Amino acid sequence: MSAVSRPVHIAIDTGRCIGAGQCALTAPDVFTQGDSGLSEVLPGREDGHGNPLVREAAQACPVAAIAVRRR
Repeated sequence: MSAVSRPVHIAIDTGRCIGAGQCALTAPDVFTQGDSGLSEVLPGREDGHGNPLVREAAQACPVAAIAVRRR
């Protein structure tokens, strides 16, 4: 099993997030922008849903508000 397909834990620092939406553009099946305009992980997708672009989405965040850790 490759590192990208292993379950991860995704956390968004909403105090840091500015709602740029790069995560939702990069991995729309994992991230969205909520009613507040801030990024959110879609319900049930907190483990990354096997999406290999989750780490790329975190790196695309201009304020580094997304943490992705292996479980």
